[in-house]
Amino acid sequence: MFDTILIANRGEIACRVIDTCRRMGVRTVAVHSDVDAQARHVEMADVAVSLGGASPAESYLRGDAIIAAAQATGAQAIHPGYGFLSENPDFVDAVEAAGLVFIGPSAKAIRAMGLKDAAKALMAEAGVPVVPGYQGSDQSPEVLAKEAEAIGYPVLIKAVAGGGGKGMRLVEAPKGFADALASAQSEAQSAFGNPHVLIEKYITSPRHIEVQVFGDGTRAVHLFERDCSLQRRHQKVIEEAPAPGMTSEMRDAMGQAAVRAAEAIGYKGAGTVEFIVDGSDGLRPDGFWFMEMNTRLQVEHPVTEAITGVDLVEWQLRVAAGEPLPCAQGDLTITGHSFEARLYAEDVPAGFLPATGRLAHLAFPHEARADTGVRSGDVISPHYDPMIAKVIVHGSSRAVALRKLRRALAETQVAGTVTNLAFLGALARHDGFSAGNVDTGLIGRDLTVLTEVPDLTPAVTAQAALALVGLDRVPMPLDGFALWSPVAQDVAVACGEEVYTCRITTRAPGEIDVAVNAQVVAARFGANGWRFDGQPGAAVFVEEAVATVFGDPTYVVRRVDPLDVEAGAGTSGDLIEAPMPGLVRQVFVSAGALVAKGDRLAILEAMKMEHSLLAARDGVVAEVMAEAGSQVEAGAVLIRLEEEET
Repeated sequence: MFDTILIANRGEIACRVIDTCRRMGVRTVAVHSDVDAQARHVEMADVAVSLGGASPAESYLRGDAIIAAAQATGAQAIHPGYGFLSENPDFVDAVEAAGLVFIGPSAKAIRAMGLKDAAKALMAEAGVPVVPGYQGSDQSPEVLAKEAEAIGYPVLIKAVAGGGGKGMRLVEAPKGFADALASAQSEAQSAFGNPHVLIEKYITSPRHIEVQVFGDGTRAVHLFERDCSLQRRHQKVIEEAPAPGMTSEMRDAMGQAAVRAAEAIGYKGAGTVEFIVDGSDGLRPDGFWFMEMNTRLQVEHPVTEAITGVDLVEWQLRVAAGEPLPCAQGDLTITGHSFEARLYAEDVPAGFLPATGRLAHLAFPHEARADTGVRSGDVISPHYDPMIAKVIVHGSSRAVALRKLRRALAETQVAGTVTNLAFLGALARHDGFSAGNVDTGLIGRDLTVLTEVPDLTPAVTAQAALALVGLDRVPMPLDGFALWSPVAQDVAVACGEEVYTCRITTRAPGEIDVAVNAQVVAARFGANGWRFDGQPGAAVFVEEAVATVFGDPTYVVRRVDPLDVEAGAGTSGDLIEAPMPGLVRQVFVSAGALVAKGDRLAILEAMKMEHSLLAARDGVVAEVMAEAGSQVEAGAVLIRLEEEET
């Protein structure tokens, strides 16, 4: 076994690897950018080495600097985590040329699966079923359009070197193909440096089911399946294992296909074979097709660990150190059910835009596993993926595990930045998902319902108001004492755009009435703390006149200063602003241009994704205030429209 390994990554996966290394007595070396100098993975590691810079290109993608750090610190091996250099075969070659061990598959295996078109051809030869499509080298728009027609709409355009939903577009009809192709190729070029795409048949009731495999370079085993069908923009949101509705025949067929795929390329280490499954008529052994193979540890690996009792990172280290596969296929069994929910800093009502900001408070329930790379006080940087944590639960059955997931999400506490926590809670309560009726279109179909935020109740408003004025503490003996009338004070609070007027009347120690827009809420203190109209109060975090009332959902309530006036700047349709820090990739208009509501005016690249900025109304461009290639801050005005005549 290795004495020391370097982890060529950051965030929650770096922390996850360190956890296993600590248990195994393996010394760890962390690398970090300037932005991550005080990050959690740096704090956890035995040694830390700075790579400098801020962006991935300046830090975590610098393979030469990472190898030099490993050599300087006495590391014998490098664990790549996922993302960054984890599936870069040139990096693997460089690691091995430096006399170090790459904890993962060979460069040859990564290259074999690195391009989706070549991988599908290889899988077809190995007897693995593949989706009908075009993977040819002729990338002219005319040929691609013709192939799409031959396959039959709807079709999916996918970057051959892609992943994570980047460079992927669904096309429903021929008229939308040209624009979708150009957009996919542009995003693929930006993300992967390779604009080539493939075209494949889009399954109309698709489920995304993947199989965890593990190989020693010669033989492989599978650790059963995960269902990753709950997706938005082709990115996974909640994963589970095993897949609902899975039959033993289907599981055997998929598992054997995945093992054939791994053994066909001499796979070593942890990998995932992803399948698209036709869920229109139940799960059938003849209704699944190979999509791609991820030649690394997956984000969602904890659900597999939960149902099998296997530590996949430990297996990675042992096999990379030359040990045989820890067990045979027949030794692996499924116990219970597991879910994983991905908690992100993102603005759901604004279209799931990635968010930045300081995590003023972060806490997870003890009953759930929370894989995270951040702590209270940390800042979500615009340079990296905005994941805050993965919340994982395990139960004896799917129903039990789902109840645990709902409770874990309701008890997760995040303050200081917007998150998708309420959205995750809504998904966990969704009737179709609860019944196991999942497919990749579920979120899109029910997005309006899933993103609805219930109105602030008088009881929650009253609790927030008490917290904001400091009266949610343990009562003092003289609280409410007055010679004549009860002590009262007025405070205005707001949640979103809605303002609430609260009159707080302290009648006696532990006895307060809060009139919320004239509706009185009785706040009473007892042995278990404050209760509001008889119901227990929620956990609350207050910072700088903002109260975060945790629960399902969590509400952010701010105190309104009576002297404040609404600035109104940027709230009309005249200004097109950057919703987050990013790079202006393209600008499509110039001064004087006529635009219609919904027209694409510019593309902003941020958090590894391209975001189209659209006109909010019909009008004339008065001024273009940013050019392609410029870096802008959140809120920066990029384009201004001429004022509407009144």
